[in-house]
Amino acid sequence: MAAFSAARSRVLSVVAGACRRAGRDPAGVQLVAVSKTVPAPRLEAAIAAGLAALAENRVQEAESKAPLLPGATWHLIGPLQSNKARRAVELFDVIESVDSLDLARRLDRLAGELGRAPLRIYLQVNVDRDEAKAGFLPEALEAELGGLAGLPNLRMLGLMTVGRLVGSADEARPTFGRLRELSERLRDAATGPDGAPGLGAGLSMGMTDDYPVAVEEGATVIRVGRALFGARPAG
Repeated sequence: MAAFSAARSRVLSVVAGACRRAGRDPAGVQLVAVSKTVPAPRLEAAIAAGLAALAENRVQEAESKAPLLPGATWHLIGPLQSNKARRAVELFDVIESVDSLDLARRLDRLAGELGRAPLRIYLQVNVDRDEAKAGFLPEALEAELGGLAGLPNLRMLGLMTVGRLVGSADEARPTFGRLRELSERLRDAATGPDGAPGLGAGLSMGMTDDYPVAVEEGATVIRVGRALFGARPAG
């Protein structure tokens, strides 16, 4: 537990420094620990050290861990296949990888059926137009935002992106800046049921190699794995 507590403190210290540079309050940044491949006993110690928000890439892996870790909240950050959607709605507190209107409609229906409404989601955006990445293209999201905002059982917390592999953290800055600018533009246009705001101001962006830059550019959620748990097993 002491090692996790120290790692958490190091990351939060870096976040605080980035917030000072950007004139932000560090309380506005949530640290989500990417727990893929990390076994449940280690995660139990991490939770005790204050890392209670965990993120998984795969529904199946979360399914094996969640019953063993009742103190955690769970984010899905990997791609979600339609045949896993029901289980994802049952397991996860937040689904960050909603990348199509069809998937959003399915989640909306399931959230209503399963009594999980409002289900908290982020809309994944491929702001770099990277063919290897999932997510809405910005213009597609803009065109479909009205349909997304009208889904009564979903609460759109904001936007999420997975950055490109770059040589230095600062090279990721344009990606994060574009997501922030898109969020600002779309929030003015999105209206949900009964005239409520349709799109939240959340920005889930930044990982171990680039989260300080993401915070400087407005991240409200950072998804950090290696800086907390060490290198992943090979393979």
